[in-house]
Amino acid sequence: MQTKYGDTYDCVDFYKQPAFDHPLLKNHNFHPKAFIDEQMKPTLTRRAQNLDTSSMANKSLSIWLKDNGCPLGTVPIRRITKDDLIRQRHIPPPEGTFESPLTNINNNSEPKRSYISSQGYKLAIVQIPYDPNNKFAGAGMSASLWNPRIESQQHTACRLKIQKGLDILQVGWRVDPTLYGDTKTRSFIHFQAGNIHCFNTLCPGFIIVNRDFPIDSSFDNFQHRGDKSASEITMFIDQDLVNGNWWLLYDESNVEVGFWPQKIFTKLRSFADNVEWGGVAYSEPGVPEPPMGSRCFPIGDPNYEAYCRRFNVLNDKGETIHIDKTNVRVDDPNHYGLKDVPHWRGGKYQHMAFYGGPGGFETLC
Repeated sequence: MQTKYGDTYDCVDFYKQPAFDHPLLKNHNFHPKAFIDEQMKPTLTRRAQNLDTSSMANKSLSIWLKDNGCPLGTVPIRRITKDDLIRQRHIPPPEGTFESPLTNINNNSEPKRSYISSQGYKLAIVQIPYDPNNKFAGAGMSASLWNPRIESQQHTACRLKIQKGLDILQVGWRVDPTLYGDTKTRSFIHFQAGNIHCFNTLCPGFIIVNRDFPIDSSFDNFQHRGDKSASEITMFIDQDLVNGNWWLLYDESNVEVGFWPQKIFTKLRSFADNVEWGGVAYSEPGVPEPPMGSRCFPIGDPNYEAYCRRFNVLNDKGETIHIDKTNVRVDDPNHYGLKDVPHWRGGKYQHMAFYGGPGGFETLC
């Protein structure tokens, strides 16, 4: 099947999707009917909310050239070419993780973990303060969509990330010629289980249940500097508290896209203890740093700057808790910035983080 944007997807039988090649999923008992029958749907506690944001996910569900998704019992998998396989051998390692031992940073009495970053990555992110007793069963955000102009051997992204130890889940949008073979703004998912990591469906792990929504689809409606209304995408990663599976949900109506089974993880078999929101940029050594977000240093203007907003997490009972206190991390303030605003325009639950910068290129702001 083809999308309106020229991408080709195969409608693969639910049981033959790449996820089930995972050695821990060989004897699975997942069935398509379980995600159609209302009485058998996952036990997720998040409920649709009344939000002042436009829905990009709903528009994404109508991406097909003939305005219909895959047939019942199948799921969309992007068709991989030989060029894709050759190019994806050069996908860089993950952006980094926290070291296991606890350390005090900047002589602050608050316990923190130091961050080990992979070479080439620059982050402008907001984090929930570390607490060894953190127990998070999910997190969410809305993020403005941009299309920064980048070159080969670079990528730039906005993402929501949850983590415990070396187990990591990420969702968001990215511009990544190495991963996708183009410079379109696309949705992405990424998981890391111990030393294994993978984007989208390039390796087994993520089980797709939605026959209409490809997890790596492109967006043609993104924001430009000066736009009076934003183009946004809303996303959540929530744990089913009955069986421990981690679900990807899009849009305010909580469209169920798919899930990572609990059994492929070690640390995330229980709850997450770290949540992050913000921008990531990568370039190989010797290559200039790419732009991030709108290519502007943030001052707090949503018409000109990239942002994440409506930060929220779920506690271990599945209850939504809103985050006021956060830590900011900017790796390279000469090229990128972040402005954290816990109560945007006085809104109690309107936590916003503006991020971005020109990287190694001239700023246009």
